[in-house]
Amino acid sequence: MSAASVEQPFHDEEPVTLTTIADEIMERHPGYRVEIIGGHLLVTPSPDGAHARALTKLMRPFMAADLDGGETEVLQGVGLWLPMEAEDYAIPDLAIVDVDFEDHHVENNAYEAVCFRMVLEVTSSNWKNDLKTKVAAYAEAKVPVYVIVDRKHQRLHVLTDPAGSGYENHRPHAPGELVTLPDSIGAKVTLDVAEILKAGQARTSD
Repeated sequence: MSAASVEQPFHDEEPVTLTTIADEIMERHPGYRVEIIGGHLLVTPSPDGAHARALTKLMRPFMAADLDGGETEVLQGVGLWLPMEAEDYAIPDLAIVDVDFEDHHVENNAYEAVCFRMVLEVTSSNWKNDLKTKVAAYAEAKVPVYVIVDRKHQRLHVLTDPAGSGYENHRPHAPGELVTLPDSIGAKVTLDVAEILKAGQARTSD
C-alpha cells in the first residue's frame, strides 16, 4: 500500500479537522485506509491479495490458541486511539484486544490503547510507515507487543517493552525460524516465519 496525496475537498470558510478530511476520503474512495499519526494523514489503497492471504494465515495460530473468545478477541482493522496529537489514531492490520474493548471507545471507531495486547502489520509498498512511523506511535501508546511481517526484506519483527518513542527489545527473524510470542498476549503462540512470509508473496503464473 502506498501513501496517496490529499487535496483539500472543502470550502475555505468551513472549519475543517483532519478527522473530517479522513472521513471524506474514505467516503469518496471505498477500500482506502486513512490514519492520522503525528498530526499527519496516512492514506493507503486496498491491499493486494497476498497481503490478505498472509493475514488469514496469521489468524489461524491465534484462533487455535483460543485467543478469539474468553478474555480476548482477534480483530482485523480495528481503530487504536493514539496519544500524540488530539486526532491521532491508527488502524493495525490485526490486533489482540481485551474482550471488553468496546467499553474503551474514544471516537471515530477507535479504542483506547490500554485494551490492546498486541498489534500486527503486514507491509506493502508503504513499508517505511510500518517499520518507522508506527513503531514510534505504538510505543508511545504503550502497546506491549508489535509484530511486523516485513515482506520487503523478508523478515518478521517482534518488538516488546515500549519505552518512549521506541521498543527496548526489537528482534528480526528470518525464514527457517519459529518465533514464540510473549505470554502477555494471553496464550502461547508460535509463528513459522517461512510459512507466513511465503503466504505474503504474490503468486505469479508461468
